[in-house]
Amino acid sequence: MSGRRRQMALVGFLQAQNCTNMVSSWRHPEGRTDFLSADYYRTIGRVLEDGKFDLGFFDDRLAMPDRYGNDHHHTVEHGIRCVKLDPVVVLMALGMATRHLGLGATYSTTYYEPFHVARLFQTLDLMTEGRAAWNIVTSVNDGEAWNMGRDEVTAHDARYDRADEFMEVVTGHWDSWDDDALVVDKQSGLFAHPDKVRRLDYKGKYFRSRGPFTVPRSAEGHPVLIQAGSSGRGKRFAARWAELVFVTYNDLVNGQKNYRAFKDDVAAHGRDPEHALVATLLFPIVGATKAEAEDRMAVIDAGFREIDALSLLSEALNFDFASKGLDDTFTTEELNAITGMHAMRDRVLVASGKANPTVRDFMHYTQRGRASHPVVGGPKEVADQMEQWFVEGACDGYVIGATHIPGSFADFVKYVVPELQNRGIYRKEYTGATLRENLGLPRPAVGTWTAAR
Repeated sequence: MSGRRRQMALVGFLQAQNCTNMVSSWRHPEGRTDFLSADYYRTIGRVLEDGKFDLGFFDDRLAMPDRYGNDHHHTVEHGIRCVKLDPVVVLMALGMATRHLGLGATYSTTYYEPFHVARLFQTLDLMTEGRAAWNIVTSVNDGEAWNMGRDEVTAHDARYDRADEFMEVVTGHWDSWDDDALVVDKQSGLFAHPDKVRRLDYKGKYFRSRGPFTVPRSAEGHPVLIQAGSSGRGKRFAARWAELVFVTYNDLVNGQKNYRAFKDDVAAHGRDPEHALVATLLFPIVGATKAEAEDRMAVIDAGFREIDALSLLSEALNFDFASKGLDDTFTTEELNAITGMHAMRDRVLVASGKANPTVRDFMHYTQRGRASHPVVGGPKEVADQMEQWFVEGACDGYVIGATHIPGSFADFVKYVVPELQNRGIYRKEYTGATLRENLGLPRPAVGTWTAAR
């Protein structure tokens, strides 16, 4: 990462929907509700860029949360992520309103074709002059499967097996143009060197894709690859492919342990661990003083509703939580049959210390619908914790969650960013023209990913 002092990475956690990743945000007294307008997203982009954030990243799923009771009425009534716009289209609104902010979006390996995803994100990278990132996901619930014409969601580990092959196709296409393939010489009539554009001719268990690819290389080579899998299989996938990993660590010791283990896994895949950054989720509730921040936290807590948690748990775990009472225990058979997020299920088992936790345990230990593990305080209190985790080897940066828009990000930029800058661990100005340069990631040479296979 060159000879400069290590700098903290910051990512804004965004949703192209009626709320942030915290459902109650649309009910917050100060939250904007014009989420169907381009100006809503342009405003977010400008706030993040004022704070010198590396990236604005859009989470996404391909269905509204309707696994609770297998019905969508509660979702629509309570505004539980029921509006979901296409994140790549929304990204363009941010891209046109900013110059330096990285632009990331989620796209599923389960329901799209590799050639399509490769072309989409390479085009986005060109149109934003090297600021694009792709968050690679394997879709988790039956609602998404049904929307995309499938009978049920694919089994957990099989989704990742398929995703590995998906990535081989995508990166293979991205590697098929040399950097100097384009000539565009009117005088000679040579548009591009034909020997510098190759067909992929990929044939695997799940995918076939011929090529040639139709989008030349971009300023950063190809988009930054993001991943957030935290199950055992998900971590192996991330160690092989991810350049930026999103995690949720419950405490410093746990974070340090998992951070070291992930970096070791990256090295075991023949990659440089410094080129796979780890950003942990953080909900900063900040004010000019700690007392002011605590008042803000009280407003946020008052907006929580139990139905939020139950609906989001049903969506994430692909299990109907309406089928059980709050204090009913899960049978071993039910736990083993969960096809959604295994890491979330396993986290509850470990944190509760119970082989058969209750619905209430799942609500408590996942904090779904709430600000998960919030840091409440003035600029110093919030910056102190961020610096400790960063300096003591638990993360390379943070995914900043918002309790409402645009106030959460605006408060963070106003109060916490200057404190981090004064400590010398966060930039005062953007240092590069591309997302890779700002993250300290190298521009991949043609053949980098092909050779890694």
